[in-house]
Amino acid sequence: MGREICGDLGIAEEREWLVTNGIGGYGSGTVAGSLTRGYHGLLVAALRPPVDRRLMLVKLDETVTYRGAAWDLATNRWASGAVAPGGFVNIEHFALDGSIPCWRYACADALLEKRIWMEHGQNTTYIAYTALRAREPLRFTARAIANNRVFHNTGTVAWPAGVSAASGGVRVVTAGDALPLFLKLEGSAATPATELYRGFALPAETARGLLDRDDHIHVATFETTLLPGETVVFLAAAGDGTTAVEPEALARRRARDRALLSAWSGARPSGAAAAPGWVAQLVLAADQFVVDRAQSPGGSPGKSPGGSPGKSIIAGYPWFEDWGRDTMISLPGLALSTGQASIAAPILRTFAAFVDQGMLPNRFPDGATVPEYNTMDATLWYFQAIRACHEATGDDGLLRDLFPVLQDIIDWHIKGTRYGIHVDPGDGLLRGGQEGVQLTWMDAKVGDRVITPRIGKPVEINALWYNALRAMVAFAARLGEPAEPYQGMAARALASFDRFWNAAADYCYDVLDGPSGAEAALRPNQLFAVSLPESPLSPERQRAVVDACARALLTSHGLRSLAPSEPAYQGVCVGDQERRDASYHQGTVWAWLIGPFIEAHLRVYRDPDAARRLLAPMGDHINAAGLGSISEIFDGDAPFVPRGCIAQAWSVGEALRAFTLLDQAASPVQAPA
Repeated sequence: MGREICGDLGIAEEREWLVTNGIGGYGSGTVAGSLTRGYHGLLVAALRPPVDRRLMLVKLDETVTYRGAAWDLATNRWASGAVAPGGFVNIEHFALDGSIPCWRYACADALLEKRIWMEHGQNTTYIAYTALRAREPLRFTARAIANNRVFHNTGTVAWPAGVSAASGGVRVVTAGDALPLFLKLEGSAATPATELYRGFALPAETARGLLDRDDHIHVATFETTLLPGETVVFLAAAGDGTTAVEPEALARRRARDRALLSAWSGARPSGAAAAPGWVAQLVLAADQFVVDRAQSPGGSPGKSPGGSPGKSIIAGYPWFEDWGRDTMISLPGLALSTGQASIAAPILRTFAAFVDQGMLPNRFPDGATVPEYNTMDATLWYFQAIRACHEATGDDGLLRDLFPVLQDIIDWHIKGTRYGIHVDPGDGLLRGGQEGVQLTWMDAKVGDRVITPRIGKPVEINALWYNALRAMVAFAARLGEPAEPYQGMAARALASFDRFWNAAADYCYDVLDGPSGAEAALRPNQLFAVSLPESPLSPERQRAVVDACARALLTSHGLRSLAPSEPAYQGVCVGDQERRDASYHQGTVWAWLIGPFIEAHLRVYRDPDAARRLLAPMGDHINAAGLGSISEIFDGDAPFVPRGCIAQAWSVGEALRAFTLLDQAASPVQAPA
């Protein structure tokens, strides 16, 4: 990106970068350098990986003095409406170097480069500055702006702060908080400061109806001289004590990027066409979501009960935790499609430790120690993730270890578990739901009101149930276990699935046997009755479903959650929390749905070229919001503005999985599924 983007504050603020550390911590901000969200910061540390996240180092306000003139690199918006400093005007170029955000600032005839990355496995952020071009030395000054609050903007500030000199840098300790922050700029003089900066304006939060003002603390000023061609590195680390600036830190980050791309390249089918560059960028983005999970019951921090490293997947940045549903849906794309199959088993084992009353957790709240179990589908997606993992790896040991867990899940669903989730003895279909509880992925809730309650027998739940039973048949046969009970239940569910067909509309009902009978609204959930490995629909009905979704729901960046012709349709997802939640699943486009749509399209039409064109617009989108990644949602109306999280696990995972399906379809050695 050149000055046409970087030099326009409004446009540059719409483009956000992200770096992560594999334990839930991250850094994120705008190309302009200004804060637009309460979640923005250079170091957001995860104290109990991958949760309990704290905003620690917020930003650096940098100035370069060169040939007697001062050049600002930083940009701040203030509640007064002022923009000061306005260093964005000096950004000549921005790019992602692999996973590393990289700026170039033009200061007269000097050119300064800035890079940001995190140390994998540590709450440590590095910011490197290089004088690429200069006729004489540059005087470099950085004012460190910090905090120590929870990463959600609650209107609090960690004040007062104690700042003291430590090993060439400063150690910052805030009131009532035991976790210090260590800051150091190599070769610099550090001057401690405790100055409260009030009134940072956060326009992205204004648009979302959230708290849009923030206060932070100027904790120290660092000054050094940067010679032509020289690089200096700023370090921010959470924890007690001091940390040295490691000269190999950038090399390690680059080596990790190369290893990720090499593993992906090695996993692709031979003879497939070369992948476009944006797919490789998504492979690097996929790694950002994979994290250690340190809260396995009965295990030590970072370990599962069996002693192996515990793993999970962050649902989205900057504000989501790890969710069971999102993890299981995104796992095949993030792990298997990228050649990282080795991380799939630890994730599946970690979640097995949390199965309770036959249910996977819905999510692990950031400030809590007990997971929430309000989900009907996360558990069923677990079967699909295990099936995909076993098909990719042939790991019978994993299958044997998890088979008793899966048996227990089936038993609980037969006899009944939380929220009325149980198999209906009348038809063998799975039903569930109760007033005031959201159980499917369409889970928006305003106060006590669930926007799409879907109480009864949702179509995708029963497509997943049928596939879970069929998976159990295959698993049992593989392990030499009795398969007959699962064969019988699968056959009954298959026969009863015919009830979902809405002959008048020529597509499926969304929910059966709800409080008001069948729900006939055109939604994308029926796609899973086509895209899952074993479809309960005839080929003719599969095509009708794909065609109905293509006509009314398909957009350039995913599928609408409700057809525009439906009375409840809302075409934009803007406003305060209540307004946004009310439209979240009432027309908003979800990027992750492009995966099942492409899979269903391939199954029905067997036209890889046509399906590939459906995925291509994601290559444009990765330059538009969360750079190098895919957003959570988009408006249902054109121009389909990206909304929600700037980087969403299942959006990235399903795009990668879809590309892999297309890759395989194009390979002469493999046929489409």
